[in-house]
Amino acid sequence: MRTALTIAGSDSGGGAGIQADLKTFAAHGVYGLTAITAVTAQNTLGVTAWTALSADLVTAQIEAVSGDFGVNAVKTGMLATAAIVEAVAAAIDSLELPLVVVDPVMIAKGGDRLLDEDAVAAMRAELLPRAHMVTPNVPEAEVLAGMRIASIEDMQEAARRILALGPRVVLVKGGHLFNRGSAPDPGSVARGDPSAPLRSLAGAPCAPAVVIDVACSEEGTFEIRGPRHVTRNTHGTGCTLASAIAANLARGLRDREAIERAREYLDGAIRNAPGLGHGHGPLSHFWRTVY
Repeated sequence: MRTALTIAGSDSGGGAGIQADLKTFAAHGVYGLTAITAVTAQNTLGVTAWTALSADLVTAQIEAVSGDFGVNAVKTGMLATAAIVEAVAAAIDSLELPLVVVDPVMIAKGGDRLLDEDAVAAMRAELLPRAHMVTPNVPEAEVLAGMRIASIEDMQEAARRILALGPRVVLVKGGHLFNRGSAPDPGSVARGDPSAPLRSLAGAPCAPAVVIDVACSEEGTFEIRGPRHVTRNTHGTGCTLASAIAANLARGLRDREAIERAREYLDGAIRNAPGLGHGHGPLSHFWRTVY
């Protein structure tokens, strides 16, 4: 059986972090291993408290599971501090951990910061050069690339800048783009572009019909398109997509297929969300077997 290791924080609400990663691994038939970096007190309404574990304890967890089970792919999420980022980067080197998918978690869905300021520099300098793939959303890509993103072209440029930091593949997720007030090309409606904003009878712009993600590697750039769901049940989408990609890589899929299948899985998990909680609700990670 193939294995995947998640190095991330614990979400007491079960919708994101370690819990979402393990559910996603299981849904893909991959045995999940964990190294917990932080413990959070959170639910669908937000994070009320969190504390990071020591970097030495994070390293010990990674060494314990990799030495016994073996690791076919790795996904990193909330790393919290520069010391943990550096410890994870060192473990990747010393243990020769393969196919590392970095989800550069910086801000929780409710707006709570989950990564120290100095950890961002450590991530750019130490972790990204060791990553097989990095999967930032638009705000995270802006930090890593050092630029404002307001269009698909900006996403492509940001992806190229992040690629220059060392990962083999960069996937910039476009879900935040319209929500942050970007202005798509006005002519795209006339061209029939499904990413263009829909308009109400009053002429006010609505959300685009699709979400466009941009992937970039040395082989070139391509887009992944999926339907945009108007829903509050989006807690853990970034964790789930990155862990689905890692699971697919562990199973031997090539990069593009791993991304595309992960995107399809995420779409189903959102569509079949159970509607729990009073805020940003969790996804249905086992929708393929339950529904």
